[in-house]
Amino acid sequence: QVQLVESGGGLVQAGGSLRLSCAASVRTSNTYAMGWFRQAPGKEREFVAAISWSGASIVYADSVKGRFTISRDNARNTMYLQMNSLKPEDTAVYYCAAARTSVVVGQRPGDFASWGQGTQVTVSS
Repeated sequence: QVQLVESGGGLVQAGGSLRLSCAASVRTSNTYAMGWFRQAPGKEREFVAAISWSGASIVYADSVKGRFTISRDNARNTMYLQMNSLKPEDTAVYYCAAARTSVVVGQRPGDFASWGQGTQVTVSS
């Protein structure tokens, strides 16, 4: 079981940047892929990005490709999401998630086993 805590959300103007962090607390030496999802009011939770344990495999949603960068520091048990050129449509609660596998096997919420509580990102126009 992995416990996850997000931080770094906030209010930013369109075109600005934010960096989200996700700190993981693990009880085993298991390796796990991680990902970011987001959920806007009245919408389903959607995939943003995912990264394998080694960092060699990274996947982005088309809507954020070229603007967002996912990374991780396994020595610090922390994952990051650098968000640049933010748009009002990026406004959502952002969740980090951990999978049971070390590789990214899918982009659906059901492909991830552990979730953080979420952090709000609001982009004003």
